[in-house]
Amino acid sequence: MPIATPEQYAEMLDTAKAKGFAFPAFNVSSSQTLNAVLQGLTEAGSDGIIQVTTGGADYFAGHTVKARATGALAFARFAHEVAKNYPITVALHTDHCPKPALADFVFPLIEASEAEVKAGRNPIFQSHMWDGSAVPLGENLEIAKEILPRMKAISAILEVEIGVVGGEEDGVSHDINDSLYTTLDDAIATVEALGLGEQGRYMAALTFGNVHGVYAPGNVKLRPELLKDIQDGLAAKYSTGAKPLDLVFHGGSGSTDAEIAEAVANGVVKMNIDTDTQYAYTRAIADYMFSNYDGVLKVDGGVGNKKQYDPRAWGKVAETAMAVRVGESTRQLGSAAQSITA
Repeated sequence: MPIATPEQYAEMLDTAKAKGFAFPAFNVSSSQTLNAVLQGLTEAGSDGIIQVTTGGADYFAGHTVKARATGALAFARFAHEVAKNYPITVALHTDHCPKPALADFVFPLIEASEAEVKAGRNPIFQSHMWDGSAVPLGENLEIAKEILPRMKAISAILEVEIGVVGGEEDGVSHDINDSLYTTLDDAIATVEALGLGEQGRYMAALTFGNVHGVYAPGNVKLRPELLKDIQDGLAAKYSTGAKPLDLVFHGGSGSTDAEIAEAVANGVVKMNIDTDTQYAYTRAIADYMFSNYDGVLKVDGGVGNKKQYDPRAWGKVAETAMAVRVGESTRQLGSAAQSITA
């Protein structure tokens, strides 16, 4: 199916919230990892979100060239074309854009979508993330407040991070400490600045002990019950229905099924997946290379085996292994067999 229209993306998120599941959002950095996500989602009968970070976009543009907006547009154009061949619906998203990268990442991409919409077409990306976790909350929300009307005008969704995710991802790094927990006051400040949809739709990545990467057991203390406390507090203050915010779960690698299920039950509609799929992809390549050592290398003056060192040979293995991990995520989050195209 073609990439989701704004209306289809809204339907995806609304359906997830109404039915109590979440969509996996997979970070990709190459055509192979993108194809692996499409393969895995199709095999699971799940819609999903495919996203790219600043570092991923840099890599798409060519690792010797720093042109992340170009890389993000190349990613999107490739995705728009190849997704037509798969019977599921996917949305495109840009992940973790800190303040220094707004000018050469998110803003040029919004401008590109503005031109598309002006010409009567859909936005290139269906959502963008502004990551203001490294600046004070007031500044974070002021910048979000400036971006949100532009997103509304192109029928796209803004993702904001309210709180701090520990660990490191593409140069955005935070310590693991008590600042990893968003408060109700933080969420109230967010609603006061951005509204509850009337100024434009947004998703909020509230933090409840989340950490990027993988850490030994006991180093990270997730408290998904905080999400319920915040949702209930907002519902009471603003007289809304249950779970007024669309929530995003970052830094979920290593989380238990119970922790994920509780977060989803409290309003998470999007969960980022990166570390686990990276490992699945690379682990398969390592296994292939060790298992076909004499074929992929010209050992002791030999000629190797072209069929084995052809990048397509080990690429297919890696893509399929990553696709399996993609499928696991859809089942863990409940999006498997829930495609709106079914």
